[in-house]
Amino acid sequence: MSHRIATNSRIRFLTILGGLGSGSIAHGLTRSGFLGMLGRRPASTSRGTTLTTTIDKIAWILLEDGKILSTRSRGKDVYYIPGGKREPGETDLDTLVREIDEELAVAIVPSSAAHFGTFRAQAHGHADGVIVQMTCYTAQYQGTPTASSEIDEVVWLTYADRDRVAPVDQIIFDHLHRSGRLT
Repeated sequence: MSHRIATNSRIRFLTILGGLGSGSIAHGLTRSGFLGMLGRRPASTSRGTTLTTTIDKIAWILLEDGKILSTRSRGKDVYYIPGGKREPGETDLDTLVREIDEELAVAIVPSSAAHFGTFRAQAHGHADGVIVQMTCYTAQYQGTPTASSEIDEVVWLTYADRDRVAPVDQIIFDHLHRSGRLT
């Protein structure tokens, strides 16, 4: 689906690519960037081509005794706050419940979910300009968090582990540390 939006006398295209299996990706492109994606040579402009890609993720913030629950996926070198990309048609809550069940084999109590914050940063392991937007929730759960699906390791991290997590998680670590919730 593609929408044409006029902004400041320039035409920008917003393209949502859904159904890619693991979630959706949004692209905001200038006309020349859009044509470049189609394999066409863009008209030369003095402004250049701007490409911004945003990966939309939902995450679960679980804190205990000044530590945060984190996971390491198979083949990855950093830890991530549990969660993942939404599938087409899912709400934030649908995604949260599904992803946490898949990754940690626990059941989120939907009525207890509360928005914690939304954070943006360069996406770890992606090209420059690819941004991850992580919408975070706290929630009660039933069960014991256990590595499941693509997760190799479940750990409790402190602020001292900040350099072991992805860039967006570092921003969340900073926020939690400033508020005294992550030691």
